[in-house]
Amino acid sequence: MLRKKRCVAMLLAGGQGSRLGILTKSMAKPAVPYGGKYRIIDFPLSNCANSGIDVVGVLTQYRPLELNAYIANGSTWDLDVNDGGVFVLPPYQTGASGEWYSGTANAIYQNLAFITQYNPDYVLILSGDHIYKMDYDAMLQHHISHNADVTIAVRQVPWEECHRFGIMNTDSEGNIIEFEEKPKQPKSNNASMGVYIFSWDKLRKYLIDDENDPNSANDFGKNIIPTMLRDGQRMTAYSFNDYWKDVGTIESLWEANMDLLDPVPQIDLHDKQFRVYGRNLGLPAQYIAESAKIDNCLITDGCEVYGSVTHSILSSGVRVDEGAVVIDSVIMPGAHIHSGAVVRRAIVAENAEICGGTVVGEETGNIAVIGIGVTVPEGTTIKAGQQYEG
Repeated sequence: MLRKKRCVAMLLAGGQGSRLGILTKSMAKPAVPYGGKYRIIDFPLSNCANSGIDVVGVLTQYRPLELNAYIANGSTWDLDVNDGGVFVLPPYQTGASGEWYSGTANAIYQNLAFITQYNPDYVLILSGDHIYKMDYDAMLQHHISHNADVTIAVRQVPWEECHRFGIMNTDSEGNIIEFEEKPKQPKSNNASMGVYIFSWDKLRKYLIDDENDPNSANDFGKNIIPTMLRDGQRMTAYSFNDYWKDVGTIESLWEANMDLLDPVPQIDLHDKQFRVYGRNLGLPAQYIAESAKIDNCLITDGCEVYGSVTHSILSSGVRVDEGAVVIDSVIMPGAHIHSGAVVRRAIVAENAEICGGTVVGEETGNIAVIGIGVTVPEGTTIKAGQQYEG
């Protein structure tokens, strides 16, 4: 018999992330590298570890191999406890065939048995595609003190961006009174972060009812939240004002990396009181040659730098040869920039090879992208916004 848990977390990590283009062609979005030595999924898992939540179900579906291998037994985030841990939960198998997750709510519904075995009081629902540090226990205390059926984390976004989010309109006490999905004329700028805490008994009821509705899209934002609102359930907003970045697009992923290079980084990855954990690859320290020219960069373990690198992120195991130039770019693990290559405003994916005489990206315009494991031949020009797969 498993020990009863106060709160169980369910992390939705199965999305294809199509807006990240070729970066997610062979891996799920939460497995995409970030910040030199992390992957996107490190942030919600680290948040759980720092918040005292030691049971996390990770719901995978699209291209899960890289993500599954990365999560392993959860020891990276101290989530390998005897009576809990991190569990990879693919779509439920019935007989000889399986059933794909048809929506965010259906994904949780298919794993009701997993949650039930811990008999929690509360369930935390998370997305696997955001960069942020958040104490979920503080949000849980807010939920409990407001005697809520569901609490939704919100943050204020620029008014001109409201059309990209689900907007939560509240009364003077922070109770949610209206939900608008991507409104053209929003009444508030309180955007849902896709972080929910449900009282378990209410979540189970509404998931079952939703699954039995043939007209439902089985989605939290489209179905579960609006239905609970119509039924008069007690719904409260929890305001979060620290750094939060939805890295669902090439531009936002690049921007989130560049944020780390600000004079005072917008997110502190070295806070010993609230650590962000990532897999330790056991690589040697970075090597900066005498020929190297470095200006405002983040250079990770295992890198070898002989060329010129300005305002860029070099991930673990990257090599920049003498005579190569990297500016305003994110170079992901294992990539090699050869002598004579110029890389500007670009994301170079894992294990890519940029040969001499190649020009990737431009000084202005959209971000150029080089795919995973791709070799860009000598003398090739990759223009701003172009995604190169070889």
